[in-house]
Amino acid sequence: MSELQTERLIKAAKRKNADAFSKLIDSQMQSLYKTAYAIVKNNDDAADAISETVLICWEKLQTLKKNQYFKTWITRILINECYKILKNNSSIVRFEDMVVEEGTEDVHNLEFEEALDTLDDKYRVIVVLYYSQGFSTKEIAHILKIPEGTVRTRLSRAREQLKKYYEEQSV
Repeated sequence: MSELQTERLIKAAKRKNADAFSKLIDSQMQSLYKTAYAIVKNNDDAADAISETVLICWEKLQTLKKNQYFKTWITRILINECYKILKNNSSIVRFEDMVVEEGTEDVHNLEFEEALDTLDDKYRVIVVLYYSQGFSTKEIAHILKIPEGTVRTRLSRAREQLKKYYEEQSV
């Protein structure tokens, strides 16, 4: 979807046009899912976080000052919702989370997810936002409300940890 189309959808959605809002959210859904799953590591929790994010966005879209920052804005809301879910579920271990159906995951994605799981949350989120979602370090800094230098440092450390992980796996 082009920036012009996205801009039009945002303007229409701000006027409470449900169809425009639905198209806008659909255009972001894959990105939202990847980010949510990278944080909560569970399909159900990722879906819950996305649902809450969509609801909040519908209710608060008029508060978005600059439409070009929509993706950054919605991602920040999603990350906050993911952390709420993690906080609420910190003492709960569900059986479904421990069982993975055979053949349901792509081998490369599974390997990458295993590598991501070795990273601390503060590194994992930045790697997903940078590589999977295509955000710049400046945008990530804005989303996470941390200095851009911190983003670059964490990204560098995450790369080092991932490199070390893959070197250990190849031995």
